Amino acid sequence: MNKVFAKLGLTSMALLPSLAMAAPAVADKADNAFMMICTALVLFMSIPGIALFYGGLIRGKNVLSMLTQVAVTFSLVCVLWMVYGYSLAFSEGNAFFGGFGWAMLKNIQLTAVMGSFYQYIHVAFQASFACITVGLIVGAIAERIRFSAVLIFVGVWLTLAYLPIAHMVWAGGFLAQDGALDFAGGTVVHINAAVAGLVGAYLVGKRAGFGKEAFKPHNLPMVFTGTAILYVGWFGFNAGSASAANEIAALAFLNTVVATAGAVLSWTFGEWAVRGKPSLLGACSGFIAGLVAITPACGYVGVGGALIIGLVGGLAGLWGVTTLKKWLRVDDPCDVFGVHGVCGIVGCILTGVFASSSLGGVGYAEGVTMGHQVWVQLFSVGLTIVWSGVVAFIGFKLADMIVGLRVPEEHEREGLDVNSHGENAYNQ
Repeated sequence: MNKVFAKLGLTSMALLPSLAMAAPAVADKADNAFMMICTALVLFMSIPGIALFYGGLIRGKNVLSMLTQVAVTFSLVCVLWMVYGYSLAFSEGNAFFGGFGWAMLKNIQLTAVMGSFYQYIHVAFQASFACITVGLIVGAIAERIRFSAVLIFVGVWLTLAYLPIAHMVWAGGFLAQDGALDFAGGTVVHINAAVAGLVGAYLVGKRAGFGKEAFKPHNLPMVFTGTAILYVGWFGFNAGSASAANEIAALAFLNTVVATAGAVLSWTFGEWAVRGKPSLLGACSGFIAGLVAITPACGYVGVGGALIIGLVGGLAGLWGVTTLKKWLRVDDPCDVFGVHGVCGIVGCILTGVFASSSLGGVGYAEGVTMGHQVWVQLFSVGLTIVWSGVVAFIGFKLADMIVGLRVPEEHEREGLDVNSHGENAYNQ
């Protein structure tokens, strides 16, 4: 039986409406409240967490464009999720897609319970994951893309990339049947978004003046504020993925604390050794690197494994935004791939190692060895990279054909705030 359904207390391989109706009529009040709080925390990660974090990283003339992109794509995903997204991701279907049985949330009764909480909360909790995944992508294409192109891309990519990968991993689909472990979104969220962002950064092209002019974060206190919000919200992300206020939620919570602290230290000391000075930006990046790296593992590994994953994740993220970024020759203003892609990959692979009971983890499925589990993890990473990359290419190309991807150069140099939205963040 798929682990995600075991966590929800179901006894079938699919989340069928009939099973939701057959569940206990009254939800557990503690689990119900816990999941509502976790959902609110994940929503808080997007608005304002991602918005402020990314907004501070880019130049002041484009900060409002970033806040607008995050806010409006968030809203677009919410609507699409209710119309058909939740159904295609989590209802009965095949190995890659669900069906339309829950479109517009029809056939879900007000009192339907999933595991120990109401199914409506599951709808909202999973919507928050979809929203933040899309929000991550816009950081890679910031400061030069048309707002209308972003919206077209989001509709395509959410439908053809996010929904099937969520179904494959968390709803008994192809990767779940293969035994892939992803507790809270290493493949579904971070690698998925990072690859899409990387493809977009290549297709939209480098910012005018890139490599010739200094592009620095315009507001580091804003970056720190966004980081702090993301850190707090992430506990809803990871602990909430236990789907109950139980011992696994406690494990995920503690692992998130430990891994993140380890990543901040490894990034800070690594940067200090290489560049001669530790920076606030580096510490903030270390927070995100640790949070990303532990996300797929947090409910499967022990505290010692979480610390190692965090330490490795911090160094991997530092390498991703320095060395790898140069190798790729890409203009990714918010280092979406360097942090979310690299650390997501590292976390997913190390999940297969440290889930071992001999290393303090919760153990593998019966008959599964560490070598086999690591291979399954590698396969899930590879499939996510290819799937997301192909869909992202299609989505950006469609947007380019319909409205064009990039704003005119004079608009880009003057700033997207005034030219795309008719506003200025600061007095000129």
